[in-house]
Amino acid sequence: MKKQKKDRLIEAGWKVGDAKEFLGLSDEEAALIEVRLALAKLLTEARKRRHATQEQVAKLVGSSQSRVAKMEAADGSVSVDLLLRAVFAMGVSFGDLGDAFAELKPIKPGRRPGAKRATRPLARRR
Repeated sequence: MKKQKKDRLIEAGWKVGDAKEFLGLSDEEAALIEVRLALAKLLTEARKRRHATQEQVAKLVGSSQSRVAKMEAADGSVSVDLLLRAVFAMGVSFGDLGDAFAELKPIKPGRRPGAKRATRPLARRR
């Protein structure tokens, strides 16, 4: 969102945030969504570069055209495994995959939900 628009919304009393905050996602859940989106974009770009149809991609990975459409839309019902298989079937290299992931924001390692923090050092074993 453009800064000017964001400032106008805030002045009007709106709360402006992101999808992670709105949906209450953990850092890991938000990162998985970003990975799905990156893979979907990579698949779409690779398919278009090769002038292939969704049906042709579907035949390569043993799936259906409608499933490929869901892959390109980053639908949550599509496994990351299937997305990766489709991306590799379209000739995307590990380097291209790495470049796509390198553009993503890094996540901060966090604690598991519900995990308790140690309040004192653990006793040494004798």
